Amino acid sequence: MYSRTQNDNGSFNIRCLDCLMTIASCVENEQELEWLERRHICPEKALYELQPRDRTHENGARNPALRPPG
Repeated sequence: MYSRTQNDNGSFNIRCLDCLMTIASCVENEQELEWLERRHICPEKALYELQPRDRTHENGARNPALRPPG
C-alpha cells in the first residue's frame, strides 16, 4: 500500500506505508508512479515472508484463548 502526495509543482512523491520508505519524489506521470510502485521491494514484507511460522499457533489452535468465538 502506498501514499501519494502531490507537490506544489504538480509532481508526486510516493511512500510505502509498510516500511515508510520514500520510493520516489517528483514523479510527473501516472504510468511512472505505477511502475515505481510495482518495482518496490518492501524490506519489511520480505523479512516477514522469510520468517518460519507455525501455522497452528497463528490461528490459536495451541492457545484456546486466542481462538475466535464460535
